[in-house]
Amino acid sequence: MTSDVLLRDVTERDLPIFFEQQLDPAGNQMAAFTAKDPADRAAFAAKWAKILDDDSITKRTVLFGGRVAGNVAAFVAPWSGKLEVTYWIGREFWGQGIATAALSALLRAVKPRPLYARAAKDNIASLRVLEKCGFTIAGYERGFANARGEEVEEVVVELRAEAPEV
Repeated sequence: MTSDVLLRDVTERDLPIFFEQQLDPAGNQMAAFTAKDPADRAAFAAKWAKILDDDSITKRTVLFGGRVAGNVAAFVAPWSGKLEVTYWIGREFWGQGIATAALSALLRAVKPRPLYARAAKDNIASLRVLEKCGFTIAGYERGFANARGEEVEEVVVELRAEAPEV
């Protein structure tokens, strides 16, 4: 079933779907580190305008069975200066291996290592996706989670360079 997962460049037509997906309360609770106000369409549009204009960001739309399931990206995080990955999958697509397939595809396209990612410590599903894709725990940090209105612990994970072939 995950063979139906494809990545393509993000287009302007994807943005209304991404916006609707980010409004999901369950998704926000799990992600924790979200926009201050997910319903602020102007802030969403401004954020995505910057992302689309930045050629240093690898950003892809995740398609499942021809439908937009979410997005996945790799970017240099301003808070760490390190290359990090992020993803958002719409709730109707959860539990089908789509996030793992999408992130795996992105990792094949983005070659620099190490790569990092972050997830709220209690976001077991996302941490499992990262683990399946080869990430290991590099540390823990605390940060303010807009979606929860409080500081929460997050897990920082790392995907190291693969061992050279012998």
